[in-house]
Amino acid sequence: MIAEAIRRSPLADYADRFAALSATSRGNLAIRELPFVTQVNLRADPKDADLMDRLAAGLGFSLPVIPNMVGSHGERRALWLAPDEWLIVGPDDQLDVFDRALRDGLAQAFGSIVDVSANRTVLEVGGPKVRELLAHGASIDLDARSYGPDRCAQTLLAKAQVIIEQREESGFDIFVRNSFAGYVADWLLDAAASIVRSK
Repeated sequence: MIAEAIRRSPLADYADRFAALSATSRGNLAIRELPFVTQVNLRADPKDADLMDRLAAGLGFSLPVIPNMVGSHGERRALWLAPDEWLIVGPDDQLDVFDRALRDGLAQAFGSIVDVSANRTVLEVGGPKVRELLAHGASIDLDARSYGPDRCAQTLLAKAQVIIEQREESGFDIFVRNSFAGYVADWLLDAAASIVRSK
């Protein structure tokens, strides 16, 4: 008998605790895991205009060249990580689509494409009090006047290295390595509890 492989997200056991937070905060804070997000690390030369055009044609949107910005089309996104590095993100079933588009785009140009989907999970954090929650542990300024939708940054949340992407006015995606996922989830729940108690 061959055992069937079963995928299990790093934070599968946290679903009830996340749901309880939303109830006790009366909707002011909400956390949920977005498991199995497709994530591809791309390195390419942004000064090669033909290469960037080919990659944009394949992906359906241009890669951002301004630091800490996000390019997107629908649920497909590219997060700027460095002058020649992006994290290409999309739904669970997009790996083959991304791989083909990026390989065709690179053609003979120098670059790299690495599937890092199994490296991180994603926490969606939202609600009217979300900036207050993240301010307890983020080392960057997330004030709405300086950090709005389609922004991203690599930073620390508490003591864990994360990528924080703002998806909408009161919603953030936090990309965290699987080995730190439990730590970050516990930290968020503890910080959220203190906010709820203070109101």
